[in-house]
Amino acid sequence: MLDRESIRQCLARLARGEDRRDAALIDGAFWPTATVDYGIFAGSVDDYLAWVVPGSVDVVVTQHVLGQSLIQLHSDTALAETHVLAYHRIRATPDDRDTMIGGRYLDWLDKVGGHWRIARRTMLYDWYRDMGEAVDWSAGLMGMQLDAGRYTGRAVGDPSGALLGEETA
Repeated sequence: MLDRESIRQCLARLARGEDRRDAALIDGAFWPTATVDYGIFAGSVDDYLAWVVPGSVDVVVTQHVLGQSLIQLHSDTALAETHVLAYHRIRATPDDRDTMIGGRYLDWLDKVGGHWRIARRTMLYDWYRDMGEAVDWSAGLMGMQLDAGRYTGRAVGDPSGALLGEETA
């Protein structure tokens, strides 16, 4: 049970790192020799960090929601399939767009020195949806005023950083 929870925490830290473009959180989920293959990007973990951490200026918000994980433990190795819903706000002309991806992460994890990290990750895409024009936060939330700077998420400088003791931009 402890190994399974450690694996789930590794996957959750990685998702948070990707959403916040936090190199330390992402790097801490992978072994230095790890490889990733997202179909739109494949390479070493170092190359992945160089690609995902700055991110595209045209992807202003992401949110990765992890679903169930099927974890097969084999001593100090594990295979995991984790369902994911990935929201992306895409900067577009004339208006930003909201998109969703449904898929699964296929991870090979190794336990070294008592720590679980990913050695190899592949993404499988099950569906994609362009949900259309993104909401205009200046109009408030459901017709009510909203301080968008304080209450809306973003990839860099997200308000959740203050709660978790992280720097905010």
